[in-house]
Amino acid sequence: MTAVHEELNNLAAPQTLGFLLLDNFTLISLASAIGPLRMANQLAGRKLYRWHTLSLDGAPVHASDGLHVTPDLATSMPATLDTVIVCGGVAHQRSVRPGHISWLQSQARRSRRLGAVCTGSWALAQAGLLDGYEVSTHWECLLAMQEAFPKVALTHRLFSIDRDRVTSSGGTAPLDMMLTLISRDHGHELTAAISEMFVYERMRGEQDQQRIPLKHVLGTTQPKLLEAVALMEANLEEPISLDELASYVQVSRRQLERLFQSNLSCTPSRYYLRLRLTRARQLLKQTSMSIIEVAMVCGFVSTPHFSKCYREYFGMPPRNERLRHSQGCGAVRADEKVASMLKNSAFTPLMNEPVSAATDALSQAQGEPTYGSVRLDS
Repeated sequence: MTAVHEELNNLAAPQTLGFLLLDNFTLISLASAIGPLRMANQLAGRKLYRWHTLSLDGAPVHASDGLHVTPDLATSMPATLDTVIVCGGVAHQRSVRPGHISWLQSQARRSRRLGAVCTGSWALAQAGLLDGYEVSTHWECLLAMQEAFPKVALTHRLFSIDRDRVTSSGGTAPLDMMLTLISRDHGHELTAAISEMFVYERMRGEQDQQRIPLKHVLGTTQPKLLEAVALMEANLEEPISLDELASYVQVSRRQLERLFQSNLSCTPSRYYLRLRLTRARQLLKQTSMSIIEVAMVCGFVSTPHFSKCYREYFGMPPRNERLRHSQGCGAVRADEKVASMLKNSAFTPLMNEPVSAATDALSQAQGEPTYGSVRLDS
C-alpha cells in the first residue's frame, strides 16, 4: 500500500461516538461533550470525529430543561461505534430501562469504549459495566451510587478515564473530559486552539475535584459544623484562631475538634489549611498574581511557609504549579491555510453508515476563518 493510500485510509476512519440519551438528560452536559468534537473537526479541516445521538426507539427524548431532542438513530439500527456515552440527568434511576441495560451490555461485548456524563454512570453501573473501575458522576448521585453499587470505585474528581471507561460529572465537566481525550488522540496544540475558540481559560485535568457542598455531605444534622466551615471560608486572607472560631459558633474548642474529627476525619486546623491551599491553587492557575501575593491573600505569613505547605499537600511547590499551567495554556495562532484536498477527502461518509451530523457541521464550517487552522501530523 502506498503512503498516499495509507493516509487516505487513516483520514477516512474518524472515531465515531454514540450518545445514548436517557429521559430528562442534562442538555448542557451533552453540548459540552459534543462541542469539542465539532470544533476539533473545524480546526483540523477534516473529520476527526463523528457522532450520533441515540434512544431506544428513535423517538424524541425530553431534556431536563423541557426541550425535545430527536435522536439520529434507534439503538436497534446498525451503526459502527467506537465509543458509547450515556447522557443522564434528573430522575436518573427511573430513566434507565431494561432495553438500555441490554443494549449497553451488547456494546461492551463488542469491546466498545463506554462512558457517561452527569448521572449517566448509573445506567452503566446498573448494567454491571463499572465494577472495578474508577468512576466520576454528579455529586448529587454519589451517595446513592456508593450504596447501590459497592463494587464501583467512585471518586470526587470532575472526570475519570480508567482504561476503556470514561465518565464525568455534570455541567461543563464533559468539556474537560473531551478535551483530554482529544489531546491524547491529536495533541495539545489542537485542544489549546479549541479552548481559545470556546473562550475557555483553563482546561481542568483528571485530578481536579468537584466542589461538593458540605450541606450535601452532612445534611442538616450538624449546624454548628456547617457554621464553622462557613466562617473559615469567609476568612481565608486573615484566618481566625480555633478559640475564636469555637466562640463564634458557641461551642468549646474540644467540641469543635470532635465535630471535625467525627464528620470530616480531620482536625479543624487541617481543614482550614486545605481550604486556603485549594484557594491558592485556583489563584495560581487562574490569575497572574505573584506567588507572594497568592500567599498573602490565602493567609500565609511568609512565602517559604506557603511553599512548604503547598508542596506537602499537592506534591509540588507553587512555582512548579504556575510553570506547569503556563506551559499547558500556550496560545495557538489560527492563521494557517485551509487544509489540502487530501485532507478534505475525509468528507466522504463511509459506505452503509448512517449520515453523521459531523458531516453537515464540517461542511458549514468551511467558510469559517479558523477552518483547517491547526495542522495535524496524522
